[in-house]
Amino acid sequence: MMTPAVFDDTFEIPAPADESTPPPATGKRPPKTQTQFVLANMIIGLVRSRHLARGHHLTEQWLADELSVSRTPVRAALRLLADRGIVDARERQGFFLAVEGAEIDTLAGIAVPSTPEQAFYATLIRERMARRLPDSITQTELAQTFRVNRVVLLRTLSRMADEGLIERNRGHGWRFLPCLDSFEALGASYAFRLILEPAALMQPGYAADATTLDRLEAEHRRLLVDGISASTTPGTLFGLDASFHEALARFSRNPYFVQAVQQQNRLRRLMEYRGAFSDRQIHTWVHEHLAVLNAVRAGNQPEAARMMKAHLENAQANPPETAGWAAAR
Repeated sequence: MMTPAVFDDTFEIPAPADESTPPPATGKRPPKTQTQFVLANMIIGLVRSRHLARGHHLTEQWLADELSVSRTPVRAALRLLADRGIVDARERQGFFLAVEGAEIDTLAGIAVPSTPEQAFYATLIRERMARRLPDSITQTELAQTFRVNRVVLLRTLSRMADEGLIERNRGHGWRFLPCLDSFEALGASYAFRLILEPAALMQPGYAADATTLDRLEAEHRRLLVDGISASTTPGTLFGLDASFHEALARFSRNPYFVQAVQQQNRLRRLMEYRGAFSDRQIHTWVHEHLAVLNAVRAGNQPEAARMMKAHLENAQANPPETAGWAAAR
């Protein structure tokens, strides 16, 4: 389902001479970015989970450490929260919470605007899952069909290639890579994983890395504390899930188990991105993941393998509702 959050800053804001000095209230500011909105939601979740009181000093460094990002995007997110009246920006003092942490429960999350690339990415996935796109297609055909800007098209195709969804044809154009696009394929995948992943946990040389376990546990618990918000995208959920399964396979110290899990992650990415998990389903698999992590941390490989098998069986019995497969049901 995730490595610590790392964001590409699409703008750079000169740091004030002192961290405690927020930017002036007037003057031209750079346009708001996707990162700014996502981090603002993450800060809201952190404030809510820690039950911080009105007037609490939200220092950039503390937030940067908690959210695993640099201070620059944190500063931009705090400015957005100041615009919304959630924090106060005090000159030469910094940012302070303007509401009680408990009150934030009654506030709506800050909606994250979609970028053109994200919108087109979602469109391509939807059309592919509905089988309205062929296995191979050219950039010209895509541009003509969807009337999309060339830069948006190239960025989207590059992202999909990085995620293992498409690859360049030997001749020209792009080819969609195999994925789990039917219930039969999904069932076969689970049958394979039910053998593969518990077996990886039982390897004689199995050795868990404490730092990785700590990171995975923290990311899962953060999702439980923060809940499902505007910043919790299907891609975020898939990233957390995929990194969990891959990390446990890596602890086997057997590259063939790792490669097999990575392949299964690639195959199911398209299906799970389009799927819609309920809050109940998400909380269930997060708790199941945490139970497996606890067993691995305790060195109880048989119990971890048993729990992994039960987790996969539960996931197989409760797949996400996927728009492209509605007719198949």
